[in-house]
This record gives sequence, C-alpha cells and structure tokens, in this order.
Amino acid sequence: MTDNQSVVPVTEWAALVPELMVSDLPHSLDVYTRMFGFTLNYTRPGFAHLSLGRAQWMLEQVQPEGAWLTGPLERPYGRGINFQIVHPELDALHARLREEGYALFQPLRTETYMEGEVAHTQRQLLVQDPDGYLLRFTD
Repeated sequence: MTDNQSVVPVTEWAALVPELMVSDLPHSLDVYTRMFGFTLNYTRPGFAHLSLGRAQWMLEQVQPEGAWLTGPLERPYGRGINFQIVHPELDALHARLREEGYALFQPLRTETYMEGEVAHTQRQLLVQDPDGYLLRFTD
C-alpha cells in the first residue's frame, strides 16, 4: 500500500460512508479488493477509501490510542449490525468466495422482504470480513 495512492478518484461522495476499524489494514484491503470486488479509491497511512458501485467504504487501522473508539474492540467487530451492499456481480462474487474457500455466514439464496403489501425479492449472501463485520451482498 503506497501512501496517498490514488487509484480511482471519487467523483461524488455518498451521503453515508461507514468507516470500519480494522486490525490489519493490508489484509483487509486484500480481502475487500481481491475477494469482495471493491475498488481502492485512495489511501493515506493507516486509512483507505473504497467503493463498490455506489457504495463507499472506509477502513482505518486500529491505533493503540483509539481516538474514536467508544469502547473496547472485541471480535467479532460490529456485533449487532450488518451492512447490505448491492453487488454488481453477485454470481461472480459467490463463485470467487467458494473457489477461495472463504467462509460464508449464509449461502447465496433468495429472500423476500415485505414493505407493507409489497414483496421485494432479492438474492443475497452473507460473509464476515477479516475482523468479523457482517456484510450482506445483494443483487
């Protein structure tokens, strides 16, 4: 990872951009880019900004002083939350994860969610990132 590397510039900032504390930034960057298909937009020491379609994501290396930590980090990180991310190539992601032997939290399947009387059907799979954050990829 090169300091201040600009790979694909951000042309428009998303209204919500989660920033996840990670225990090993180079390893997380490898998983997010190579396995999950995110694009690296830029880095600076201890930080990376990524995107996947319209989803934007930040990863920050945990620092001993923990400036923005609200409590102790214990694995799995992010307990009680899952991030739904539309993936432009869900079948390819699923195949890559299976080929690499990456553990699926929930296999690829079709789910229907109700919004009042309207049914919304989507395919989805769930994985945990290297620190245990739960990611729900959908099409």
